[in-house]
Amino acid sequence: MSRANSSAEIFATVMKQGFLLVAAIAVIGGGLGLAFAGLNGLISGLIGAGLALIFSSLTALSVRFGGKLSLGGFFGVVLGGWILKLVGFVILIRVLKGAVFIAGPVLFFTLVASILGTLVIDSLVVTRSRIGLGSN
Repeated sequence: MSRANSSAEIFATVMKQGFLLVAAIAVIGGGLGLAFAGLNGLISGLIGAGLALIFSSLTALSVRFGGKLSLGGFFGVVLGGWILKLVGFVILIRVLKGAVFIAGPVLFFTLVASILGTLVIDSLVVTRSRIGLGSN
């Protein structure tokens, strides 16, 4: 992974790495879900990967748009995005909880892999970036 020198490069790197993570989770989680829980496991693995895509994209977009604002605006946009993701996640899980096509353990483990994977990606990209104060 190369060093990013601007917020636009960080955004692009996070999005690219996030898409690779989501693809890996879809293939591995969906494949293992299919093997252990049949079609419902495959569907659950793909739903977990889809949620990871939505939520990691929201994080990257909030940082991208917030980076164009003052420090207070930045934190407001990022915090607002985080609250939106939290509320959306709770609503989606409540809706999916009773669905007959969900294999709970598969969905749970794909979501855990997604969360941990995006945390690793975000941490690595930020620690390897070289951005001074006031950079775009």
